[in-house]
Amino acid sequence: MANHRIYSMSFASVYPHYIKKAEKKGRSKEEVDEIIRWLTGYSQEQLEAQIEKQTDFATFFAEAPSMNPNRALIKGVICGVRVEEIEEPLMKEIRYLDKLIDELAKGKKMEKILRS
Repeated sequence: MANHRIYSMSFASVYPHYIKKAEKKGRSKEEVDEIIRWLTGYSQEQLEAQIEKQTDFATFFAEAPSMNPNRALIKGVICGVRVEEIEEPLMKEIRYLDKLIDELAKGKKMEKILRS
């Protein structure tokens, strides 16, 4: 596994940026949390515990109760890279989350974001 700096960053340090990005576009913290829960299988209480523990990204995704199988339906470009072409498993999970938050901020409906 490549040692990207983000892997050791705490999820809690980036989480407020996800919320800020969503709220700037009229979306809510609750929607951000719903996306994270959908992707990872964490309950709201488990998510809050991970944030409180300052868990790093590698651990956050490693301890995720059940990664959603429909995440493979997430396609598109994030940070100049096609999500579906990312080979590093952990980076792919992080970019899936980035892409979902991006879609939220762009005004997509939740049912489309959650691939329902």
